Amino acid sequence: MTLVLDGMQNLRDVGGLPLADGGRTRSGVLYRSDALANMSPIGREAFAISPIGVVVDFRTDLERQAAPDEVPDPVRLVELPIRAGSLLDSLVGLGEIGANPTPEQVREAIDALPGLGELYVMMLQDSAGLFAEAARLTARADDARPATLIHCTAGKDRTGVGTALMLDIAGVVREAIIEDYAQTERNLAGPWAEGILAAIEAHNLPLTDKMRELAAGSPRGAIEHALAWVDATFGGAAGYLTSGGLTDAELAALRARLTA
Repeated sequence: MTLVLDGMQNLRDVGGLPLADGGRTRSGVLYRSDALANMSPIGREAFAISPIGVVVDFRTDLERQAAPDEVPDPVRLVELPIRAGSLLDSLVGLGEIGANPTPEQVREAIDALPGLGELYVMMLQDSAGLFAEAARLTARADDARPATLIHCTAGKDRTGVGTALMLDIAGVVREAIIEDYAQTERNLAGPWAEGILAAIEAHNLPLTDKMRELAAGSPRGAIEHALAWVDATFGGAAGYLTSGGLTDAELAALRARLTA
């Protein structure tokens, strides 16, 4: 189901993806996006009449204060803050290197930040319960407004990992999960990416390759690394989400809702 919300850069329905045993994921059930504060007034009007009944916000308090979500009644807003993956929190954390760091100290601190693949594993290690709750909310969506939208700031890291977990539960072909994740970098290219990189430079931070990737990249290897860790540690997304509290019945309900 095509949903256009004016102002959003990284919104998409994950319906229509191929399943390993045949068939496709169901449209109009799970959407993923960047922060809702990017929506224009026209976009907000479209949102009000959309099928979205639940919005899951993975951003931290710091991010939400900078750009709070506004959702129309009767949409339910659920905050599930995941700090790993928050570039804003990471940049604020650079202040811990001292009040007046040298350029070399700043560069060393940025280089010490984990790459995306490692970051995703850290995220997964700390957030099983939060990802399980997002899956639970998706499985329990109201029939009147049956869709769930999950988002963070860019809609690439926390949203990308959470989406990949649910698509794995649905039985989506692994290559299609990876391609859905990689699509984000293309969606953010242009004014959005240029804007975030300019903001980083305005804070006198060097635009290293790592910083560019953390800010606006979604390389295939990052989500491959995360999913490989889930497979090796839990035998797949079902085992991982079960470790976060999702029951077998909820897993089955999620699978049924996501598959046509």
